[in-house]
Amino acid sequence: MNINATLFLQAVVFAILVWFTMKFVWPPITKALDERAQKIADGLAAADKAKTELAAANKRVEQELATSRNETATRLADADRRAQQIIEEAKSRATEEGNKIIAAAKAEAEQQVIQAREALREQVAALAVKGAEQILRKEVNPTVHADLLSRLKTEL
Repeated sequence: MNINATLFLQAVVFAILVWFTMKFVWPPITKALDERAQKIADGLAAADKAKTELAAANKRVEQELATSRNETATRLADADRRAQQIIEEAKSRATEEGNKIIAAAKAEAEQQVIQAREALREQVAALAVKGAEQILRKEVNPTVHADLLSRLKTEL
C-alpha cells in the first residue's frame, strides 16, 4: 500500500469521524453542557435573589422590632402615667376621707364638750339649789354661810 493512499484514506476516515462526531456526538454534549451552564446560572441567580430577599427580610424584621420597641415604650409610659394618676386620685380621695373623718371627730368632740358643759351646768345649778336650801334652813350666820360656801366650792 502506498503511503499517500493510506494518508488519504486516513484523512477521509478522520473527516467522516469528525462529521459523525459533529452530527451525532457533539450536539448532545453541547446541549448537556449548555443545560448545566444554565442550571449553574439559574442557581447563582436564585442565590443572589435569595440573598437580596434575606437582606430585605432582615431589614423588615429590624423595622418591626423597632416599631414594637417604640410601641412597648409608649405603652409602658402610658401605664406609668396611668399608675401615677391612679395614685394621685387615691391620695386625694384618702385626704378627703381623712378630712371628713377629722371634721366628724371635731364635730363629735365639740358635741361632747357641749354635752359636758350642759351636764356641768345642771350639776352646778343642782348644787346651787342644794346650797341655797341648806342656807335657808339654817339661821343666817356669816361663819356658817362661809362654811357652806367653802363646801360648795369644793364640790364644784
